Amino acid sequence: MRKVHSLIFAIVSAFNYKDIIRSLPESPGVYKYFDAEQNLIYIGKAKNLKKRVGSYFFKKHHDSRKTAILVSRIADIQYTLVETEMDALLLENALIKKYQPRFNISLKDDKTYASICIKHERFPRILSTRTIIRDGSEYYGPYSNGNMKYTLMDLIKATYPLRTCNFNLSEANVKAGKFKACLEYDIGNCMAPCVGKQTEEEYHQSIIAIKKLLKGNLGEVKAEIKEQMHKAASNLEFEKADDLKKKLQLLENYQSRSTIVNDIKHDVDVFSIVSDDKFAFANYLKVSNGIIVQTQTFEIKKKMDETDEELLSLAIAEVREKYQSRTTEIIVPIPLDWEDSGLTITVPKLGDKKKVLDLSLKNAMYYKKEKLSQYEKLNPEFKVDRLMSQMQSDLRLKDPPKHIECFDNSNLQGTNPVSACVVFKDGKPSKKDYRHFIPKTVVGPDDFATMREVIFRRYRGLLEANEPLPNLIIVDGGKGQLSSAVESLKELGIYGKVPIMGIAKRLEELYYPEDELPMYIDKKSETLRVIQQLRDEAHRFGITHHRKRRSKNTLVTELDDIKGVGPETANMLLRELKSVKKIKEAELTLLCNIVGTSKGNLVYDHFHPNKIKHETN
Repeated sequence: MRKVHSLIFAIVSAFNYKDIIRSLPESPGVYKYFDAEQNLIYIGKAKNLKKRVGSYFFKKHHDSRKTAILVSRIADIQYTLVETEMDALLLENALIKKYQPRFNISLKDDKTYASICIKHERFPRILSTRTIIRDGSEYYGPYSNGNMKYTLMDLIKATYPLRTCNFNLSEANVKAGKFKACLEYDIGNCMAPCVGKQTEEEYHQSIIAIKKLLKGNLGEVKAEIKEQMHKAASNLEFEKADDLKKKLQLLENYQSRSTIVNDIKHDVDVFSIVSDDKFAFANYLKVSNGIIVQTQTFEIKKKMDETDEELLSLAIAEVREKYQSRTTEIIVPIPLDWEDSGLTITVPKLGDKKKVLDLSLKNAMYYKKEKLSQYEKLNPEFKVDRLMSQMQSDLRLKDPPKHIECFDNSNLQGTNPVSACVVFKDGKPSKKDYRHFIPKTVVGPDDFATMREVIFRRYRGLLEANEPLPNLIIVDGGKGQLSSAVESLKELGIYGKVPIMGIAKRLEELYYPEDELPMYIDKKSETLRVIQQLRDEAHRFGITHHRKRRSKNTLVTELDDIKGVGPETANMLLRELKSVKKIKEAELTLLCNIVGTSKGNLVYDHFHPNKIKHETN
C-alpha cells in the first residue's frame, strides 16, 4: 500500500508542479516539502527559489536514489522569502533544528552558527559560542561569515584589553588577593582587574563601547582603527597597518542589521495582510532571538465587506491560540483597537521592525499571487470576474465592462479612409463582432467628422436591430475625437446610458467627456493593459482593411483604363489570374476563355498593341 501511495503522488507531482514552479519567484528563500499527510519531510535554501525547486522536478536523479524517493513523496510545497542568500542560510539552519525533517541531514555543532557573547559577570568576558544559555548574558549574531566574527573578536581584543580567564572575580576574592597578574597583563592584553589594577567602572566603559560596535555603531570604532593604522604606518609597521586596513574594509562592508539577524532581542510575532474584494491573505512570522523560527500564510475568504483590521485581528487570535504564543509584542502594518495591558502592538515606520514587517508583507503578496493564479487556471471564470471587478474600480464605472467596443480611423494622405470597430467580451477579443466602416458623408481626411459618422452608424444599427449596447465605448484619440463621438451619442439619445472615454497615445491619458483633466492609471495594471490591447487591435484591424482597399483600388485602376472593360470584367480577370502582371502576360486564348472573345480581344489589344497589329497585318 505504501508503494502505491508514493506512486500516486509521484504522478500528481509530475502533473501539478510544473505550474507551481512557474509561479515561484526568482528570489532568495527557504522551501519546505510536505508529504501526503502534511508531514514536513525536507527543508532547503536557495539563492533562486524557482531554479532550485525546479531542479528537483525537471532533472533526472539516476545517481541519487534518496533524491528520487524524496521527489516521489512530495505532495505540497511552501516557501519563505528572504532578502539575501545569507539570510536563507540562517533561516534554513534555524528551521531544520526546530523541525528536524526526515530527509535533512542531522546537524552537528559545527553547523550551528556562532554568536558573540558578553557574559553576565562582574568583569564580563567576550566569548565566541554556539550555545545560548539564558543566564543574563547578552548574545550578538549569529554570524554565518566566520571571517567577520573573527575580525570582530580580534578588533575587540586589539582595541579594548579585557580579561580572558574564567576566575570568579568577586569583590571579596579580589580584595583577598586570591589571584596574580598573568602573562596577558604583561603583554598588554589585559589590565589585570583580578589584582585591582582596573576598576569595575573603567572595565564597564570598555564593555559599553563594545556593545555599540556589535550593534553596528561603527563610527567611533572606525575612527580608532584609522588612527591606529596611520600610527602604525608612521612607525613603519607596514604589516600591522595592512592588517588594520583589511579589518577596516571588512567593517565598512559589514551589515550588522538584517531581516533575519537583527536587533530584535526579544520574541515577537509579526503579522501582515493583503486583500482584495473576495480574499485576504495574512502572513505570520515568529521572531526569536533575532531569527525567524516559524512562518505561515493564511487564506481568508471574505463573507462580507470585512475590513483589513477585522480580518487581521481574527488571524492574530487564531495564530496565538494555535501556537500558544505568549510574546508580549506584536508587529503589524495597521493600528488595531485591542485592549490588552500585557501586550504591546507596534506599527513600525523605520528600523529593524519595519524590515521584518516588510518581509512578512512580501511573503503575503507572493502567496496571494500564487493562489489567485491557481484559482484562475482551475476556473477561468474566476479570472474574468476578478478582471472585470478591477476594471470597474479603476475606470469608475457603474457596471463591470464585460462588453467593450473600441474605434480607430485609418487613412493614408486622405485616401481610402476606413474606420475599425473591435469588440472585447470578458476582456478578450470577440472577432466575429468586429466591423469595418467606410465613411459615406465625409470628404477628405477629417478625423473628427469620420468618428462622428461611424459612431452614429454603429449604434443606430444596434438600436434598430434591438441588440445590446456595450458597457463601455473607447475611441482612439484625444478630446476632439471624444467630443465628436459624444455628439452622435446625444443625437441617438443614448449619451449617459453608455460610458465613453478616449485614450491618447502619447502618455496613455484617459479622457472622460465631462472631465477637463485626463485620468492616469498604473502603467502596470491589467486595466491599462486591456485598454492598450483594444486600441492596438483596432489600429491593426483598420490598417489591414485599409491596405486591402488601397491595393485593390490600385490594381483595378489600370484595368479600368481599357475602354469597353468594366469593373465586373476586371474582377473576373483578377479572380482567375490574381494580378495585373499575369493578365498582361496571358495568351489571347486564355483571356477569351475567361471573359469572352470580345472582351478578351480588348484586353489583349490594350497590353500588346504591336503584336496585335503585326498579327493583323
